[in-house]
Amino acid sequence: MNVLGRKALREFVQLRGQVIAIALVMVGGIATMVMSLSNYHALSDTREAYYREYRFADVFARVKRAPLFLLEELRAIPGVRDVEARVVAGVNLELAGVSEPVTGMLVSIPVADGTGLNRLFLRAGRLPDARRSDEVVVGESFATANGLAPGDELIALINGRRQALRIVGVGLSPEFVYQIKPGDLFPDFEHYGVLWMAQAPLAAAYDLDGAFNDLVLTLYRDAREADVIDALDALLAPYGGVGAHGRALQMSHRFLDEELNQLRVMAQLFSAIFLAVSAFLLNVVLGRLIQTQREQIAVLKAFGYSRFEIARHYSTLVLLMVSVGILPGLALGAWMGRGMANLYMQFYSFPFLEWSLRSDVMALGVLFALLSAAFGTASGLLRAMSLPPAEAMRPELPLAFNRVLSERLGLGRWMDPTARMVMRNLERRPLRSLLSVLGIAMACGILVMGRFQTAAIEHMVAVQFGFAQRDDLTVSFVEPASPMAVNELAAIPGVRAVEPFRHAAVVLRHGHREYRTALQGLPEAADLKRVLDQRLQPRAPPREGFMLTDHLAGMLGVRPGDRIEVEFLEGHRRSVSMEVAATVSEYFGVGAYADRRTVNSLLGEDEAISGAFLAVNPGSRDAVVASLRARPRVAGVTDRMAAVQSFRDTMAEGMLTFTLIATLMAGSIAVGVVYNAARIALSERSRELASLRVLGYTRGEIKALLLGELFVLSFVALPVGFLVGLGLCWLLVTGFSSDLFRIPLVVSTAGFGFAGLVVIAAAVVSSLLMQRRLDRLDLVAALKTKE
Repeated sequence: MNVLGRKALREFVQLRGQVIAIALVMVGGIATMVMSLSNYHALSDTREAYYREYRFADVFARVKRAPLFLLEELRAIPGVRDVEARVVAGVNLELAGVSEPVTGMLVSIPVADGTGLNRLFLRAGRLPDARRSDEVVVGESFATANGLAPGDELIALINGRRQALRIVGVGLSPEFVYQIKPGDLFPDFEHYGVLWMAQAPLAAAYDLDGAFNDLVLTLYRDAREADVIDALDALLAPYGGVGAHGRALQMSHRFLDEELNQLRVMAQLFSAIFLAVSAFLLNVVLGRLIQTQREQIAVLKAFGYSRFEIARHYSTLVLLMVSVGILPGLALGAWMGRGMANLYMQFYSFPFLEWSLRSDVMALGVLFALLSAAFGTASGLLRAMSLPPAEAMRPELPLAFNRVLSERLGLGRWMDPTARMVMRNLERRPLRSLLSVLGIAMACGILVMGRFQTAAIEHMVAVQFGFAQRDDLTVSFVEPASPMAVNELAAIPGVRAVEPFRHAAVVLRHGHREYRTALQGLPEAADLKRVLDQRLQPRAPPREGFMLTDHLAGMLGVRPGDRIEVEFLEGHRRSVSMEVAATVSEYFGVGAYADRRTVNSLLGEDEAISGAFLAVNPGSRDAVVASLRARPRVAGVTDRMAAVQSFRDTMAEGMLTFTLIATLMAGSIAVGVVYNAARIALSERSRELASLRVLGYTRGEIKALLLGELFVLSFVALPVGFLVGLGLCWLLVTGFSSDLFRIPLVVSTAGFGFAGLVVIAAAVVSSLLMQRRLDRLDLVAALKTKE
């Protein structure tokens, strides 16, 4: 090993404290990136393999009733590869010991051996007998949440008839990876399940012998999906078709797509943040190291070492620092990524997991470290290469010891000598102080962002279920009912208030843009379901025109006063031009709202209703639910509180787990940044502090001098860090915004407080680590004078 190699190793050992601090940041950055990317690739690869092996359909269509002989015409549509006709129906379920409303979806299995489209993966048991009307396979999520297994029984209200069903299998389908009740905001595995039954008995139960009400298709690779959908809609329209759609609008696929998008955004955002922080730390460490080694660099150049050799020496030192965090970062990221993937696998009902630590992810982890080293050391290396020997051998020019700003403002008289020395040193080196403040602020900002999602989720739930949706139960009917149904619901003992609504599936078009959604007709004085504006104030449905959620208005490129085309997908399938009366704000989904009478008028109906929102007296919920279960026209009942609890127990779990990991990683950054600031300040001022000890200052006084700077920098960095955190939260909000949900930019005071406490705690820990070094200051070095 040559001289410079030995010098690099010695300095690597001498800087071990700072090396560990940099390694913490590097481990955090690499681990977060590897976790996010490996989790993303695992879900993406698993989904593709699952879709392919179990023949997930490309196009989906619902129809009121269509004859089976229509299948020949459907198969003849150019681009169609396979067609499968099914019977699908919503049912109310009864489980032993469960008083809350439980609903489900019955899906027929057209091919007896289960080899058709959207094939079932059987976790346990077998497929239903094609001749039996009492055998079903239940979805794994529903079975797990309710403790069901093959051999158990449940009761279903099938087309108005109460029937006992025996569970013969527990399965999964690519059609229901994300299992959510139509119209709900969150999955509720305990109160909603999917059940599969043989085709013939299910068709007979709903009087659909020789007919179907649901259709799934696969396409050839070169087929144009839009052309197939147009042809499909034309054939199904006479039979009550409500518009076919591709995978992009299939609920399970859409939610999984959005989850993958979130993981990609998190990977990009967090990786960029950690890269910037680690590059900053390396820049500060190397820059100050070169500053303290001016004489050594001059001597090396005087002895004939070239600029390139000196630059390579410091590059080697930086690579040694960076390499400490590479392997632990990869290992920690792989461990966390596998754990997160297992968590998502349970939530999203995958039958298997395609997870591996891909070579390209590992390469990105190493590249991350190398980029941090390159960005962080570029300026320091340029200074080392360009420093002339004659200039480097001369001592640095002393600072101009004029009165600093705090003294000119008259604050000096309120400070003791130690405080004045602290302020003078900080103000006379503004660039160094600014860099330290920025480094600590970035750590603080990441901590603010790490706590942001918890506050945002709670705010979303509070607004949606505290201000907007105030009902206790939501009742939906099998078919639109007459207004007399309102009186029937109101007559149920325990029901305090009833508000009917009318839903209609529509396609909204403006120019070349279109969006498929539901137009919801509300009563004029709606109170149980309120639509809120941007200030969270209730807005009554307009008598003319309709209201759009602001996100949907942006997607369609419309503003209040514009007119758009509304095509109804049911009834006479009319197309009308309607004015956008106002925009409203919602965090979950997108939609359109109008007066119920307006919707009925456009559909050519009198006063039909699709369902109703119910307010129930305390203690009467179970009795009201039992009464609703017995009514054959009731397709389903949703319990608002159960939906909220399900969200907190399931959907938030993955997001909050990621938040916890990000917070831990941000904490490591805070410790690394603050400790580096303290350690570098000590190395720069060790001669000065030792001189003060020789002049009679006590150990406590010099500790106060150095640690006072550290705490001043930390406190000054807090407000800057809060602003940085808000900026990072805004980036997160922008990246997550979609038509499924939007996260509000809400940061709680607890989030700011937590970030501030972690930064201060890091300063305290760093100060404790510094005290030992301060106690071992070499006083003899203070007597040596630079020539």
